Amino acid sequence: MANFLASIFGTEQDKVNCSFYYKIGACRHGDRCSRKHVKPSYSQTILLPSMYQNPAHDTKSHNRLTAEQCANHFDAFYEDLWCELCKYGELEELVVCDNTNDHLIGNVYARFKYEDSAQQACDELNSRWYAGRPIYCELSPVTDFREACCRLNSGEGCVRGGFCNFIHRKNPSPSSTPSSPSPPRSGSRCAAATTRAPRAAPARSRRGGGSKGERTNEHRIVSRQ
Repeated sequence: MANFLASIFGTEQDKVNCSFYYKIGACRHGDRCSRKHVKPSYSQTILLPSMYQNPAHDTKSHNRLTAEQCANHFDAFYEDLWCELCKYGELEELVVCDNTNDHLIGNVYARFKYEDSAQQACDELNSRWYAGRPIYCELSPVTDFREACCRLNSGEGCVRGGFCNFIHRKNPSPSSTPSSPSPPRSGSRCAAATTRAPRAAPARSRRGGGSKGERTNEHRIVSRQ
């Protein structure tokens, strides 16, 4: 019996534990879910809920950005966050959700090589700010993003679009990073930070223009006062 329960843990056959939370680290039902959301006590992966504020999803702004400006905005965010996270250890994967549903919008997942690195990042980032907003960080049960990401989104297209309950992965532009959404390009300002280093540059973000523009303190990861 114990072997059977272990074999179905986190699957759709499991009537006790939520399979969506186990695969994706988020569930559309939230605390109202009829199944348990078992938060891991250790993991290689951290989740930063709603950290990326996609300007394309900001319906209240009067200054709508062009597609190129939105791409530059995301490339800067991705590269800067990668640099910052590498301060805590060897980073293997960084995934940003492009979904628009409440439980996935703006979510950022980072998978480290070692669990200790993920725990240190989680502990320290919970006392930091980004773009004038406090950062919230937690350990995530997600270990295989092939299962967490929508397979149709990378193929003929997902009919549910941004409201899909699987992750729609937002990738940086090819000119900004290699073909795989992993370390920044060789020669970039944080390429040296893709391995563990004591002096990684603080995270920054470009203004939403089509060119590089200046950096502002508003878009840096800073300690909470």
